[in-house]
Amino acid sequence: MRDCFCTINLDQEEVFRTQVVEKSLSPFFGEEFFFEIPRTFQCLSFYIYDKSVLQRDLRIGKVAIKKEDLSRYSGKETWFILQPVDSNSEVQGKVHLELKLNELITDNGSVCQQLVVHLKECHGLPLINGQNCDPFATVSLVGPSRNDQKKTKVKKKTSNPQFNETFYFEVTRSSSYTKKSQFQVEEEDIEKLEVRIDLWNNGNLVQDLFLGEIKIPVKVLGSDSFQAWYLLQPRDNGNKSSKNDDHGSLRLNICYAEDYVLPSEYYASLRNLLLKSSEVEPISASTAYVLAEVCRDKYDAILPLVRLLLHHHKLVQFITAVAELELKDTQEANTIFRGNSSATRCLDEMMKIVGKHYLKVTLKPILDEICENPKPCEIDPLKLKEADNVEIHKENLRYYVDKVFSTVVQSSISCPTLMCDVFCSLRRLAAERFPNDPHVQYSAVSSFVFLRFFAVAVVSPHTFHLRPHHPDAQISRTLTLISKAIQTLGSWGSLSKSKLSSFKETFMCEFFKMFQEEEYIESVKKFLDEVSSTESKEPSVMSESVHLKEGYDLWRPYESATSNSICHEPPCSDLVREMYKRAQGRTRIGKKNFKKRWFCLTSRELTYHKQQDKEPIYTIPIRNILAVEKLDESSFNKKNMFQVIHVEKPLYVQANNCVEASEWIEALCRVNKCNQRRLSVYHPSAFLNGNWLCCKATSENTVGCTPCTAGVPADIQIEIDGDRETERIYSLFALNMAKLQKMEEACGSIAVYQGPRKEQDDYSNFKIEDSVATFQTLQQIISAAEKLDEHHDRYRKKRSSSAKYGSEENPIVGKIS
Repeated sequence: MRDCFCTINLDQEEVFRTQVVEKSLSPFFGEEFFFEIPRTFQCLSFYIYDKSVLQRDLRIGKVAIKKEDLSRYSGKETWFILQPVDSNSEVQGKVHLELKLNELITDNGSVCQQLVVHLKECHGLPLINGQNCDPFATVSLVGPSRNDQKKTKVKKKTSNPQFNETFYFEVTRSSSYTKKSQFQVEEEDIEKLEVRIDLWNNGNLVQDLFLGEIKIPVKVLGSDSFQAWYLLQPRDNGNKSSKNDDHGSLRLNICYAEDYVLPSEYYASLRNLLLKSSEVEPISASTAYVLAEVCRDKYDAILPLVRLLLHHHKLVQFITAVAELELKDTQEANTIFRGNSSATRCLDEMMKIVGKHYLKVTLKPILDEICENPKPCEIDPLKLKEADNVEIHKENLRYYVDKVFSTVVQSSISCPTLMCDVFCSLRRLAAERFPNDPHVQYSAVSSFVFLRFFAVAVVSPHTFHLRPHHPDAQISRTLTLISKAIQTLGSWGSLSKSKLSSFKETFMCEFFKMFQEEEYIESVKKFLDEVSSTESKEPSVMSESVHLKEGYDLWRPYESATSNSICHEPPCSDLVREMYKRAQGRTRIGKKNFKKRWFCLTSRELTYHKQQDKEPIYTIPIRNILAVEKLDESSFNKKNMFQVIHVEKPLYVQANNCVEASEWIEALCRVNKCNQRRLSVYHPSAFLNGNWLCCKATSENTVGCTPCTAGVPADIQIEIDGDRETERIYSLFALNMAKLQKMEEACGSIAVYQGPRKEQDDYSNFKIEDSVATFQTLQQIISAAEKLDEHHDRYRKKRSSSAKYGSEENPIVGKIS
């Protein structure tokens, strides 16, 4: 049996890691990771490890998916065969070369050929043990009977070495050449000669590590200089195992989206159609409604639609309109909002986006208690063990349920205003639809806030970022029991009596008799009244410190600061991480180093601590942060570095990987967006040894030499790129263009002939209330999509012509011929 964990890597750089599943040969991880990809990459890789206590973790196998193949697997659950991990196949990066074949005339007048290899630079070499490598290259001219090899100098601590070295090789000699040699070069051998560049990491006292190679046939070269970028390739025997061992398989569900977002003005037509959807009558004839109906998977359409409408403050009106349409077809009050309709999906996505912080301040403390110090709560007689005391288990479960319940019903003051506005509209619509049912106004709200929000977050805390990993089997069972109880307690607010029949299990009916108290019903009703009220919240909610990010990182101090620390986030934040900082004080020998510290970012301050639960060593108020920018790798020969520029001196921080660095920069910029003292220019490199490395200015107070990068939206809790969401919606319309056209034909047929609809399946049972209005909307959608098609075609042609094969953006893969 093995203790397994899985890592997610961009090329060779680890960006995420699952928890360890102990003593299993079929581990279930059940974890989800979502991240923006901050750099170019060749492969998305997954490595399975066997955890070792005393030795290095053993790599069992890997799955590597090339970037161009990701779309083929996107949205599909797939079993991938684990491949052996071979050091000869673990390559990444690219090489910039210039090659030329010269003809030289010797002293006696004969002609010979000379190969000139100019090795300029490499980009994107892998990290070795989390740090930059010490690369060097061997340049060889290889043939059937020769192997001339030369070597570059070793470049220290860099993944982007600048070699800029030139090597000369004799390809053919004159017929009068008489010096004896270990090989004979004939004229025809040039057909078999090739240039080989091998990249290595200098091992010093241990064996050098292979980083990749490229091979170029000499016969393709001419007298003109040939210059190009090449992707490093694995060795010929890479990925070939000497054994036919079965390494197992890995089940993945990958969703990969690559968007080419045009300038904002190109989306004006489609964006206006979407934003005016709530004003269209009937709502079923609106662009947004058509989008939700035309897509086979509603989730694909609903997420960008909700984000776009939320960004432009049009979401409440649209949800109200589609909810009213759904209620027209609802015949019984007890089935209100129970289906998987456009209205319910929009509300689900809205609550996930807007309610993220609400869940964090409400549920995270109790969920942390349950997961970190779990008490046995199993009450199913079929699952109890001999030594289990069911009464103690019932008391433990009752304690947890009471704590979660009381936390939820006392949290109305923290409920986001947008959610309250939507709940208020739902309550009004339900009361108008079923005027004789006094409880329906409560069930309309509780079906979302309890059943689809709190209960779901309790049973799957990791999907709402309330816990870092999927809980183990015992804790998952406890959370499931709590979630079931919360769902039923929440439904009591809509009824005057209990609903024990909702439980299929007898043991849950018995357990729930412990809650036969009127105060539970009244508490739920009071909570539902409060969260469906449009009255403004108390100012105290807005003054809360919003927890944004935290974690360990490497930190490097300012040149003349006095404290020795790193930034951490208190337990109320969204982003907390371990990073490395440059020490602020000097060591005994006078040299600054990097120290691992716990960083924490809230809406008020950035702090760092020696350990996660310790008091902060240093605090930077958000109002004092003047800029947050990337730091050039050359400053300290370290990757994934950024700088926090504030009223004292820059704080230099190294994140664990490129995704984490991007997230920190984004979070800091977002919270600092409204700072009136933000800088417009900065220094991209550090001030070391009496000068700025970027502009060579000798004064530490010299104004920055580079414009600051553009900031991100000012809303620190919700970041939405409206153009990107519109682009995604356009791509969905383009994908379903044939269906749109058939719907257009169906509307025309109904409007002109008043005949029955044809080919119902082709437009997904689409509800056509007003054929004329729907026909006009479909025409506008198709027109807007076709215009965007033209713009994208022009962009693709321009992009393909500008990024020629062999450029840095489009490097050569494999041999050229």
